[in-house]
Amino acid sequence: MKQTPAKSAAVKKAVADKAVAKKAVAKKAVTAKDAEAKKAAVAKAPAAKKAAAKKAAPAGKASAKKAAAKKSPARKPESRVAMVRRARRINRELAELYPYAHPELDFTNPFELLVATVLSAQTTDLRVNQTTPRLFALCPTPEDMAAMDPERLEELIRPTGFFRAKAKSLLGLSTALRDRFGGEVPGRLEDLVTLPGVGRKTANVVLGNAFGVPGITVDTHFGRLVRRFGWTTQEDPEKVEAEIAEIFPKSDWTMLSHRVVFHGRRVCHSRKPACGACPIAPLCPAYGEGETDPEKAKKLLKYELGGQPGQRLKPPADYPGQPAPPMAAP
Repeated sequence: MKQTPAKSAAVKKAVADKAVAKKAVAKKAVTAKDAEAKKAAVAKAPAAKKAAAKKAAPAGKASAKKAAAKKSPARKPESRVAMVRRARRINRELAELYPYAHPELDFTNPFELLVATVLSAQTTDLRVNQTTPRLFALCPTPEDMAAMDPERLEELIRPTGFFRAKAKSLLGLSTALRDRFGGEVPGRLEDLVTLPGVGRKTANVVLGNAFGVPGITVDTHFGRLVRRFGWTTQEDPEKVEAEIAEIFPKSDWTMLSHRVVFHGRRVCHSRKPACGACPIAPLCPAYGEGETDPEKAKKLLKYELGGQPGQRLKPPADYPGQPAPPMAAP
């Protein structure tokens, strides 16, 4: 049957309306789906943001140090050969800085040096030097000291601290020198260390400075500096001595000890090194542990470098500083 024009138009319109309706339903479904997805994304955002922040933030000091380490590349490990060369260069630089380096205990013979070194434990060389003039005036020889009344000896050395233990050592070593060595201080390490109160450090001081026998003196200053310089990591004095002895020729040992100790007392202090005023700073791996500002560091210098008196009442003739004052009268 043939459709009339009106009917044909109505059919076309119905088909078109149906298509539009279908399209609208589909669009609505898509919009609803998008809205649901958007809602889920919004809900997840805070958790994701929190996770990202947690990942980005350093976890405590350890993470902060790790992050800093990534920023600055690690220092290239130093070979043994390079360390030895650097160590010997430091020794040469210290020799130029302290051409007048010397033992900072006043003495005129091996016995006086031995006694002064025993007294120097746990106190300053200055305090010992202020104490020994009266002591040596009364006890110039081992025989005189061995005969000294213990209480009188304790009273004489009281300013150096630990006076009872030190008096016991002095009486013991003086008696041993009188009875076993004919009143003379022996010039061999194996003999010296048999004396009461005398260890390797004291023996090396006496051998190097009274007998000219090379020795390395590992006191607190020496041990601190050689570890800062990266020459050793040892803490035990005998192990430190052994390792440093392998770096330097034997002929350098005694003066090396004086130079390092001088530097430790004047510049490279225990608590606050004067890094900014240190001539060997470019050679020191510990640079920066102390004050790096040159003007502030200069104020930390001690003894002759700081314009202050030294430790000896009778310093060597080439010492550029002022002598120490004697002990004030009680």
